[in-house]
Amino acid sequence: MCQHELNPSHFEENKEEVTHSNLEFTQYRDLIKGMKFFDPHVHMTSRTTDDYQAMTDAGVVALIEPAFWLGQPRTGVASFKDYFSSLVGWERFRSSQFGIKHYCTIGLNSREANNEALAEQVMEVLPLFVYKEGVVGIGEIGFDDQTPAEERFYRLQLELAKEASLPVQIHTPHRDKKQGTERSMAIALEHGLDPGMVIIDHNNEETVKSVLDQGFWAAFTIYPFTKMGNERMVEVVRQYGPERIMVNSAADWGISDPLAVPKTAALMKLKGISDEAIRLVTYQNALDAFAQSGQIDESDFGQEIDQSQKFNGNTILRGGQQPRIDKESIFIK
Repeated sequence: MCQHELNPSHFEENKEEVTHSNLEFTQYRDLIKGMKFFDPHVHMTSRTTDDYQAMTDAGVVALIEPAFWLGQPRTGVASFKDYFSSLVGWERFRSSQFGIKHYCTIGLNSREANNEALAEQVMEVLPLFVYKEGVVGIGEIGFDDQTPAEERFYRLQLELAKEASLPVQIHTPHRDKKQGTERSMAIALEHGLDPGMVIIDHNNEETVKSVLDQGFWAAFTIYPFTKMGNERMVEVVRQYGPERIMVNSAADWGISDPLAVPKTAALMKLKGISDEAIRLVTYQNALDAFAQSGQIDESDFGQEIDQSQKFNGNTILRGGQQPRIDKESIFIK
């Protein structure tokens, strides 16, 4: 059988042999045909329009872009203001030009919280953005090196989330993850947040049970070579079920994959996870968690594409390109 040929019966008979490394686009695209996906953590500022197009073709209909660290420290509050403005402005427009509904979370990331003088200025401007259209939470916030400064600004932003009645998207640290996750949850509870309004992100096998047992949402970042892989994610869903679990791609400026959510859905299907469980962890749970912001209307998903539209006089088209209006066409002319 040609490696690009889809044979569902072959996959069903050999589903335990299927791995992320030998799952190819033409195979998973057919297996997940008709499914729709919500990626609740993807940094599209770091991605190209080709990535948007690939996500659209794979069934992604909505996404959330958290505010995050851009790879090097920002040196002034104006940089933060411009970045936050792009999340609620240009990036929201750019996503719409590919038929994907764009939302964001706004916050001071944990790494830059350690520049306390600048962080205090950022805290002053955050209220200017958290009430804007399309902002569905405070995030991603939490711990990186688990310093006193990080804790201070984490606590301040939890209070801002309470004031704004918004969900919280928590970044758990790469180092000492279990300790950082437990500390993040304890502080959230100390501030009186409902665990059902808090999404704990970047989970792995050592954190998931405690997160679920305490009533929080458990999000998993499918990241090549680190954090959580597709096959491990399948086993997590098998062990814990799909309730309050969601999958995301992060897809930041590092080595990452903006198609991680649909690929994970395909691998789950190949490994015998039910369609309903797949729908929950790759779409519905993210929708339910962040819809508590009051900003998400599912009827807005999948609207028609019209690339002749402009944002502040600018379009995604260059050099006399013709707008793509039919999102089903795959031909480049």
